[in-house]
Amino acid sequence: MSCIARQEFVDWKGAVRSLAAVFSGPGTIRVEPVLIPPPGPGQIRVRLEGCGVCASNLPVWEGRPWFEYPLLPGAPGHEGWGWIDAVGPEVKDLAVGDRVAILSERAYARHDLVEAKAAVRLPPRLDGFDFPGEPLGCAMNIFKRSTVRAGETVAVVGIGFLGALVTRLASQAGARVIAVSRRPYALEVARRQGAAAVICSADFHEAVRQILALTGEKGCDAVIEAAGEQTTLDLAAEITKVRGRLIIAGYHQDGPRQVNMQLWNWRGIDVINAHERESEAYLDGIRQAVDAVAANRLDPFPLLTHRVSLPELPRAFRLMQERPDGFMKAVLTL
Repeated sequence: MSCIARQEFVDWKGAVRSLAAVFSGPGTIRVEPVLIPPPGPGQIRVRLEGCGVCASNLPVWEGRPWFEYPLLPGAPGHEGWGWIDAVGPEVKDLAVGDRVAILSERAYARHDLVEAKAAVRLPPRLDGFDFPGEPLGCAMNIFKRSTVRAGETVAVVGIGFLGALVTRLASQAGARVIAVSRRPYALEVARRQGAAAVICSADFHEAVRQILALTGEKGCDAVIEAAGEQTTLDLAAEITKVRGRLIIAGYHQDGPRQVNMQLWNWRGIDVINAHERESEAYLDGIRQAVDAVAANRLDPFPLLTHRVSLPELPRAFRLMQERPDGFMKAVLTL
């Protein structure tokens, strides 16, 4: 489907009438009409096909003291993809009709206006497939930061969408992957992604005992913490071996964390923060993800388990809170 087939009404100034989700308060989302102007110099306007719904947005949905409502229309959606329906002056490498994944903060909407340099073109091979580029790029960057090598034992603590992708990447690299999650369904997913062993973390001490037993009491060469919770951070440290690597991939955003610095010091753990903060690093990860998916080295599509429309966006957040069997990630389809 081309962007031409999806065109909305455009006024005489080139602005398009669109719709966007507006977070008006904790647990409250309205769908409101918005007017998206034509792109300026170096910008593109994208008629969004969809946007991944990220667990990092849960605090916005639930409400925290540091958020001010209402948020801007489309915020905080940041996993969008779609077709370019207008380009501004000075845009040379992209054209109307190109399908792109974008870096944005307002992608819970039918249209978004972004800098052309914040877009990655998607090849025809991916036409018809949902493609939340930002989290796919994050998975590639986390894997790169983890420096996983063949023959290593790598634990992935927290098997959501991101943890499942990293499990696949590490297993493809020849590592022996131990997947750790509280959810039996997530552990089944991890097995399908190549995990050599799966451990339920419902009992903290039993999980540590089992993982140490699997590693001859030494612990893991690398542990990728992908859940963003105090408990998962504690567990990850406990199972990292002497001179091992502890990679922080989870998004810790609900307050300060405490760490067992005595343990970290004694074992000489290398702690790696896998969160990028430069746009070019994110974009490079998305480009790598595009190449990997197009070449069938990575298949994220079975992990996109639920689809919601714009008025149904609250259901995606309830699914993330409840995490029923069968759920890994929801995408907003537009």
